[in-house]
Amino acid sequence: MRNLLDLQKQLLPDLIEVFKKRYTILHHIAVSRVVGRRTLASSLDMTERVLRGEVDFLKEQGLLEADSAGMRVTASGMKLLEQMEPMIKELFGLTDLEERIRGIFGLDQVIVVPGDSDVSPYTKKELGRAGAAVLRKQAVKDGVIAVTGGSTMAEVANHLTPSTQLKGNWFVPARGGLGESVELQANTIASTMAKRASGQYRLLHVPDHLGEEAYQSLIQDKTISEIIEVIRSASMIVHGIGEAMVMARRRKVDEETKAKLLADGALAEAFGYYFDRSGVPVHKMPTVGLRLEDIQRTETVIAVAGGQSKGESIAAVLRFGHENVLVTDEAAARGILQHADEQEQD
Repeated sequence: MRNLLDLQKQLLPDLIEVFKKRYTILHHIAVSRVVGRRTLASSLDMTERVLRGEVDFLKEQGLLEADSAGMRVTASGMKLLEQMEPMIKELFGLTDLEERIRGIFGLDQVIVVPGDSDVSPYTKKELGRAGAAVLRKQAVKDGVIAVTGGSTMAEVANHLTPSTQLKGNWFVPARGGLGESVELQANTIASTMAKRASGQYRLLHVPDHLGEEAYQSLIQDKTISEIIEVIRSASMIVHGIGEAMVMARRRKVDEETKAKLLADGALAEAFGYYFDRSGVPVHKMPTVGLRLEDIQRTETVIAVAGGQSKGESIAAVLRFGHENVLVTDEAAARGILQHADEQEQD
């Protein structure tokens, strides 16, 4: 396929551009599920006149349908998008990025979606769609799936659909709740995933950030200790990755701890741990939920994170060495490789 694409680029460069444009339109509508033409034109930075012509063509091919609510991709369109994915990855140079990251960090699989989720809500939705697809594929029957919070994980939950493998699974929060909007907390995401996947869920109704005395008291409670035991038996962990200082601010960490994180070179945060650029955990928040040893023995660990700003943070967590699958976007992937190159030069 690569040789054919190279020939097309040389002999029919205009055709390749048309191909990319129509794929992008179809893909954006698929990710949005239903969208109006004006909204789509604005998102794609395309005039409504140009978009109207392309939409009419796609409707004639039976790939799109429209009503008063907006445009949506037909079953034929969804099938075509799925068939086109390997070719699109080649066209956008994503296959090479995936293979390079997989080789450097020893991962089982890397999935890179086009764009930068820092600036494009569509890219973040596509991260969610890709993350949900991996979760469905990797799930084992009657397993326990622990999930963290955050906006990217919320998108994964929104794109999850029922499957035979997921039906008997239990979805649980990997940790207590953050002091943030309810829809982004791990409890909410676990319950949403369970409902969308026709699975079951259990929740952990405790604060994320605890003092040692409060922590010791809570784990003595039978109800709390039972759910913690379930969480720590997870066969799969699906989590996001954050920038260390951004997460410290979100968690309202005290100034002394922030200063220590900076002094220790903390770059990334995942599942309550802060990591330096070599992937070494330099700080742990006193939280109820997953421990480092639980993560190290979990069968499948899937990270879903993107955005140009997170490239270095994602690389730091990958250096920790216990991820199996990474789902990221193009901007973050390039940042990850840049960080890897700098590490090698050091």
